[in-house]
Amino acid sequence: MTEQVRAAFEKIIELQLARVEKMKAEDDFIDYAKLPKLIIGVCGGDGIGPAITEQAARVLKFLLKDEIASGKIEFRDINGLTIENRAAVGKAIPDDVLAELKECHVILKGPTTTPRKGDPWPNIESANVAMRKELDLFANMRPVKVPEEGIDWMFFRENTEGGYAVGSMGINVTEDLAIDFTIATTQGSDRIARLAFDYAERMGRTRVTAVTKANVIKTTDGKFLDICKAVAAEHPDIAFDDWYIDIMTAKLVDQKRRRDFQVMVLPNLYGDILTDEAAEFQGGVGTAGSANVGKRYAMFEAIHGSAPRMVQEGRDKYADPCSMLRAAVMLLEHIGETEKAARLENALNVCMFEEKKLVITGRDTGATCAEFADYVMSKLEK
Repeated sequence: MTEQVRAAFEKIIELQLARVEKMKAEDDFIDYAKLPKLIIGVCGGDGIGPAITEQAARVLKFLLKDEIASGKIEFRDINGLTIENRAAVGKAIPDDVLAELKECHVILKGPTTTPRKGDPWPNIESANVAMRKELDLFANMRPVKVPEEGIDWMFFRENTEGGYAVGSMGINVTEDLAIDFTIATTQGSDRIARLAFDYAERMGRTRVTAVTKANVIKTTDGKFLDICKAVAAEHPDIAFDDWYIDIMTAKLVDQKRRRDFQVMVLPNLYGDILTDEAAEFQGGVGTAGSANVGKRYAMFEAIHGSAPRMVQEGRDKYADPCSMLRAAVMLLEHIGETEKAARLENALNVCMFEEKKLVITGRDTGATCAEFADYVMSKLEK
């Protein structure tokens, strides 16, 4: 057993050292303006994913109809990322699907099911985690805005390291002892910190906050925090502070303190937890989109899961598309279509918070996701 454990541990180390070398050699960010054609992949995922992704794609195509007609932008449908297909081939992302994804520059992706203990599926890795690693989507950007509460947050969650980096490679040393791993690299921590500070500088933000548990998880969280401090020293006009994840979850609830936060940068697991909490102030995870950004690829998605029960009960057509529509806003911003992004965001604010002529309930007591998308598009025409 000891030799097997040692071999498993060595494999993890070798893979991560190879990833470090790859990061050292990576190129700069792609310039979409220099591309002869921008390819946007639409990947519905599973559960309610296809239903809500279809509506977000429909709204995007409406906004980008001139660019599509001129050949500057092409949409491609990518199927095969369902849990059934992934389970059948025993991979988080089937090889043919991954090849199609890599032919795109930008991806609009619906939620996918991740098997857990007791599910009728094999123990395959999360498709989200696999896609972030395969496409090196190292930054997960999640905005949360509630103007009347003074909330305007942008979270930069490191996407490829931390507790999720080798989540399927934990080791059962004996029947009594199981070990998982958390990972931090100089390169991975540096690039997410720089992206957060660059964003703050570009958007006129005055404060960046690092969130860790470096007082207890001293090696990996300590490295992440030390690198954030080093990058902060290069941006003297931006205030920098750091908080531990446990107290930070409390401070987001503190009405007096939460208004102070602007840009937050976090390791993977903490970012996942804190952004779900933050989304509740905006109306829940169903209202929040996210961007997953790398230097070559970018992927935009909802932050919630695939809700298979809704499909089993025949309610997927009543799923809330707002999370995917928020992701579509971020996609438009990312490709430089800032005016169209602002129009869509304003339309969503009107439909979700101001007029509320249609309400999504997740059941036949409310609007379908297609009806809500029509409602949003009616505001875009004005």
